[in-house]
Amino acid sequence: MINIIVEISKYVLLLLMLIFTIYTYSALKTKDPDKRISKTRGQLVVMVLFDLAAFAVMYIQTYEFNIIIIYLGLIAYILISQAAYKIFYRRASFVLLNTMCMLISIGLVIQTRLDIDNALKQLVIASGASIIALVIPVIIRKAKVISKWGMFFALIGILLLAAVFALAAVTGGGKLSIEIGGITFQFSEVAKLTFVFFIAAMLHTVHTFRQVCIVTVLAGIHVIILVASTDLGTALVFFVAYIVMVCVATRKVGYAFIGLGGIAAASVAAYKLFSHIRVRVQVWKDPFQDYQGTGYQIIQALFSICAGGWFGTGLMKGAPEMVPVVEKDFTFAAICEEMGILFSICLILLCMGCYLIIVNISMKVSNEFYRLIAIGLGTEYAFQVFLTIGGSVKMIPMTGITLPLISYGGSSITCSIFMFAIVQGMYLLRKDEADVEGMQYPGGWAEDHPYDEYEPDEDIAEYVPGEETVEFERRIWKETENSINN
Repeated sequence: MINIIVEISKYVLLLLMLIFTIYTYSALKTKDPDKRISKTRGQLVVMVLFDLAAFAVMYIQTYEFNIIIIYLGLIAYILISQAAYKIFYRRASFVLLNTMCMLISIGLVIQTRLDIDNALKQLVIASGASIIALVIPVIIRKAKVISKWGMFFALIGILLLAAVFALAAVTGGGKLSIEIGGITFQFSEVAKLTFVFFIAAMLHTVHTFRQVCIVTVLAGIHVIILVASTDLGTALVFFVAYIVMVCVATRKVGYAFIGLGGIAAASVAAYKLFSHIRVRVQVWKDPFQDYQGTGYQIIQALFSICAGGWFGTGLMKGAPEMVPVVEKDFTFAAICEEMGILFSICLILLCMGCYLIIVNISMKVSNEFYRLIAIGLGTEYAFQVFLTIGGSVKMIPMTGITLPLISYGGSSITCSIFMFAIVQGMYLLRKDEADVEGMQYPGGWAEDHPYDEYEPDEDIAEYVPGEETVEFERRIWKETENSINN
C-alpha cells in the first residue's frame, strides 16, 4: 500500500510543481492587479499542498517524528512570512516572496530526505535570517547614504575574503570557510553582496575610464584572493558580475569582450597553476577514466539523474546518498532522481523566474545605484544556478558552488534570503517612484504602472482633477513626497 502511495505521490508533486510554475509566469505576465493577486494566492495554496504531500509521503515511510516538526516549522515559516509582508510591506512583490518560499520548501524536502538533522538546522537558519531580513527593505528605501560607501564595501569584501585565505582549512582543494565556535562561516557568500554594492556605488554616477580602472583594480583584488584560496567557482561568479555591471553602467560593449578575454586567460592560467583544476577538467572530459577515484562523484551523480527518469523514483525510493557531498554540491542530482527530470525542469524555470523578476525591477528603477545593484545580484544568482546545475549534469566542470536556497549551507541560504530582501526593497522603491509619477500626472498611475499588486487608496482612485480640488491635490502630493524623502 505504501509503495502505491509513493508511486502516486511523485505524479502529484510534479503536477503541483507544474501548477506553481504556471502561476508564477502567468503572474509575471498579467497587467491586471486583481488577477496578479489571484495568482499569488494560488501560489500559496499550491505551495502548502506540495509541502503536505511531500512530508506526508516521507513520514509514512519512516515514522520519524522530526519530519512532522520540520513540516510544521516550514508551514509556520511560510505563513508568518506572508503575514509579516502583509503587515510591514503590503506593496512588496508577493510573486517573488512566494517563489523564494517555494525554493526553500523544495530544499527542505530534499534535505529532510537526505539528512533530517541538516534539514532542522537549515530551517532554523532560514527562519533567523528571514527575521533579520525584514529590516533590509526599510534600509534600502531610507538609507540613501549607502550609495557613497563604495570604498567601505570594497574594504569589507576584501577583508572577509582575506580572513578566509589566512585562516581557513583546505577542503575539497580550496579554502572555503572558517569554523568559529563549532559554527562554519563561508564569508565569500557575504562578500558577494558587498561586492555588488561596491561596484554600484563606484559606477552609478562616474563612468570614466579612470573610474573603471579603479573599480577593476579593487575587483581584481577580490578575485585574486579567491583564486589564491582556490575557490575558483566563486571567483568566476564575481568576475561575471563585475563584467555585467561595468557594461550596464558604462553602456560600452567593448568591456564585455575584454572581460571575456580575461576569463579565458584566467581559466587557462588556473588550469596550469592548480592541480585540482586539472583533475576537474579531466573528470569532466572523461570521468570513467578513473571510475573508483576522481570520477566517482560525477559518475554517481549522472547515474542518479538517469535512475530517476522523467518522473523520478519517488521520495525515499532512490539512492541519492550514493553521491558524495550530495547535500551540497549535487543536490540537483538528488532532486532529479527522486522527483524526476520534469520536476527539475520546472525547478530551473522557477530559478529563471526569480532572475526575470530581478531584471524587471532593475529596468523599472530610475536610480542608477539601485539599478546596478539589482542587475548585479540577479547576475550572481543566475550564474550560480548555471554553475551548479551545469556541473551536476556534466555540461561544465564541477565548481563546488551550492544551489541557492536549496543546497545545504547556513551561509548560503542566509545570504540568499538577504539578497531577496534587498530586491524587495528595490521593488518597493520602484513603487514609490511610480506613485510620484502618478501624482505628477493624475489618473496616469493605474495605466502606466500595471504591475502594482495593491489596491489604491479610495481617495486617490476616485480623484478627478478640477479647480475645486486643487488644494486636495497639493496636500496629497506633499504627503507622498514627505513619505518618500523621510
